[in-house]
Amino acid sequence: MAQPVPRRARMTAPRQVLPGTTYLVTRRCAQRQFLLRPSPVTNGVFLYVLAVAARRFGIQVHAFCVLSNHFHLVVTDPDARLPAFEQYVDSLVARALNASMGRWESFWAPASYSAVALASPSDVVEKIAYVLANPVAAGLVRSGCDWPGLWSRPEQIGAGWTTVRRPTIFFRAKGYMPETAELELPPPPGFESLAAFQERLGRALAGLEERARRELASDGRGFLGVAKVLAQKPWARPGPGEPRRELNPRVASRDKWKRIEALLRLTQFLCAYREAWSAMRAGVRDVLFPAGTYGLRVSHGVRCAAPA
Repeated sequence: MAQPVPRRARMTAPRQVLPGTTYLVTRRCAQRQFLLRPSPVTNGVFLYVLAVAARRFGIQVHAFCVLSNHFHLVVTDPDARLPAFEQYVDSLVARALNASMGRWESFWAPASYSAVALASPSDVVEKIAYVLANPVAAGLVRSGCDWPGLWSRPEQIGAGWTTVRRPTIFFRAKGYMPETAELELPPPPGFESLAAFQERLGRALAGLEERARRELASDGRGFLGVAKVLAQKPWARPGPGEPRRELNPRVASRDKWKRIEALLRLTQFLCAYREAWSAMRAGVRDVLFPAGTYGLRVSHGVRCAAPA
């Protein structure tokens, strides 16, 4: 029988976590501070933790970009373990980098991470290109490959394993964390070949970067440049004008009908979840929650329907 569910579980809308889903994941630093600004320490800690977490939770990382006050990942979750993976990454990165800076305050913004399910291979290409074009779109460097922070090169996708060494700060030499971790960037599912995927990604990325350069030029603005990026202080924040309080979608698709279909599935999940929740709160035993229920399944052992 499922364990009693605490009342605080009703405070947030449930995530639907289905196996095999590809996501755009985003997390922002507290108060928009530059706590992730590029440095050997930041780059080394984040890449090591990402490699360890991907192997530990079976997550396939396809692309990543770590800007000064937020990061983006595009990942596929074969075993429906994304929340555990994200909690592990966020917790360990925050503890390690706070220790390196002598901080004790919250590292991440109070809202949870954003995970947008990508409905089709075309949406995956679009979002990977978006992630990799971020340093240019933000007016930081003229090309993504110039970014001094963590930025996965398109040619790394499908190129095999990279060995990442354990940082010397925070992690004990004789602790339980491995001395090295292996990180692979496999191509996302749904493409006929690696070459076909890389060709589409290359065109999409080049188009986004060129558009960003034109827009900056038309506004009379230039790029901040690597030297000024590296000189940023961790407690600094962007100036006025950075977008805030934007929408936080659960799914993304440029195809109207795929987007509608995905939203309908999400609505059905939420309705079924609320019905099961109400039945459980009313004392009904052995309630069946919909496929994709994560928190109650992991923390309280509720029964869940099998994914379709």
